Amino acid sequence: MATRQLLAELVADYAKLANADISIESVGGVDAAKRVQTGEVFDVVILASDAIDKLIAACHVDPTSKVNLVNSGVAVAVKAGAELPDLSSEAAVKAAVLAAKTVSYSTGPSGVALAKLFERWGIAESIANRIVQAPPGVPVGSLVAKGEVELGFQQLSELIHLDGIRIVGPLPPEIQITTTFSAGVCTTSTKKEDAAKLLAYMASPDADSAKLRQGMELFS
Repeated sequence: MATRQLLAELVADYAKLANADISIESVGGVDAAKRVQTGEVFDVVILASDAIDKLIAACHVDPTSKVNLVNSGVAVAVKAGAELPDLSSEAAVKAAVLAAKTVSYSTGPSGVALAKLFERWGIAESIANRIVQAPPGVPVGSLVAKGEVELGFQQLSELIHLDGIRIVGPLPPEIQITTTFSAGVCTTSTKKEDAAKLLAYMASPDADSAKLRQGMELFS
């Protein structure tokens, strides 16, 4: 879901350039991987890099087709009008988490990394009853906007288009969680050459402005 807006833009642009009919479906990463694993037919799959590697190992993605597309960092959001927490340092973020009545993160790679961070801080057990994990495909920011969650952590690209929230800022560099999103051609594809051309466009400099506009960082 972190790449949903970006992929919609890139696919629309490439479809015009190539005079091609391309459809894209965005779902939670866990669900996307499962659907590919069960043999559902897709030409291309875009997921966190390690998830693509697992699909390659299971022979669901052509290993020669993998391309790295973008890096995506985590930001913090509160409900519009709420007091803004201090995010200037690791200690400040820890204090903000401890002070929050409810904290939310996703089921994706950033959520897994945050759970490990809370464990490293030694606060996982003490805040366990305040954690609201967003279901797959549900933006953390939507829970923040509804007032169901006080402090929301999610990749910036999933927060920037939501109403009713205020993005406080990114995590400080010492604890920033960066996910690399990659793509590959599925072994079930009957249009492997066309799929490879689409991925080449997505990885080219022609796609850079869209990536930056959608809250992503260029892969280098």
